[in-house]
Amino acid sequence: MFEVLVYVYENYWRPDACPDARQLSRKLSAVGFESDEIQDALTWLDGLSSAAESYAGTQSAVGMRVYVAAETEHLGEGSIGFISFLESAGVLRPDMREIAIDRAMAIPGSPLALEDLKIIVLMVFWSLGEEPDALILDELFVDAEDRLIH
Repeated sequence: MFEVLVYVYENYWRPDACPDARQLSRKLSAVGFESDEIQDALTWLDGLSSAAESYAGTQSAVGMRVYVAAETEHLGEGSIGFISFLESAGVLRPDMREIAIDRAMAIPGSPLALEDLKIIVLMVFWSLGEEPDALILDELFVDAEDRLIH
């Protein structure tokens, strides 16, 4: 499913540029994605759209997020740490954090892989029509072991 999401992000820079679900399904199938992956991704994207509508702009800019046991277990320490890092860097607003957590909780299996969470965060930016700055894109796309330190 995550390969489909990355494909959607790379080919449709904004949600309004993305075709409707039926047409997108056909395009993804023509590219070679399997129908199960496509259906999972489309269902997940529908949930992303709903979450973006319900959370966007509703959260206070100050406050502390307390994770319930189910979230802690599902997300895992690495993902929670990454979310905290993005928040403390001023990149992830509280409403975006809540959308990311909502969509992460919709992914089966736990703990959630950090690489999968990064794609989820990227899709949250995409769903709101926002582009993360270059340093955050680097953090979301480039593996730590592939980074060159100057």
